[in-house]
Amino acid sequence: MRGLFVTGTDTGAGKTIVSAALVAAMVHAGERVVAHKPVVTGLDEPPAAWPPDHELLAAAADMRPEDVAPLRFGPAVSPHLAAQLEGAQIDAAEMIGRARAAAAPGCTLIVEGVGGLLVPLSDELSVRDLAVALGLEILIAARPGLGTINHTLLTLQAARAAGLAVRAVVLTPWPEQPSPLERSNRATIARLGQIEVAVLRPLASPAIADLARAGDTLPWRRWQAG
Repeated sequence: MRGLFVTGTDTGAGKTIVSAALVAAMVHAGERVVAHKPVVTGLDEPPAAWPPDHELLAAAADMRPEDVAPLRFGPAVSPHLAAQLEGAQIDAAEMIGRARAAAAPGCTLIVEGVGGLLVPLSDELSVRDLAVALGLEILIAARPGLGTINHTLLTLQAARAAGLAVRAVVLTPWPEQPSPLERSNRATIARLGQIEVAVLRPLASPAIADLARAGDTLPWRRWQAG
């Protein structure tokens, strides 16, 4: 299976932007790409300027949103609770099977997780468990500001403790003129985490062309090569 698993230090840390930018850049370069998000929650929230995660990924990959995210729930809570609130149950084996089946032959699979690595997808399965089952290398999306050193190093530790290979950390949104704090955070994470730290600048809109340009500033070809 060829691809990358994008996780984050927390909810709202930039996983969807990183994932969609990667997908859009790869598609623009002529790659065959499949986007997969095992479950999406929060669809009951009021409409925002940016589309829901699975819709943005679907637009970038030229897929149907329901094919990107097979499980979709309204409450803006963790997947295991969202399913309970809607009287549903998430089957761990089925979730892993769907993710593996999404990896079409000859395609690069970009999987976006939910929240952070230890978020429960069901009573038996965490995001980290899913990543281990898929065997993909990890990208960690993280904020560039105050607090990110601790959050990012903890995420690195959790990933490596489970035997996951972390390809890089991506700090986003990275400002045009980063502050001394942000520059120090980047250097400190790289040094203490012994990891490559890339950056992704803010995007003004969810337009696919803008996503592709942003994604192409990331060294995805090298990451894809392993």
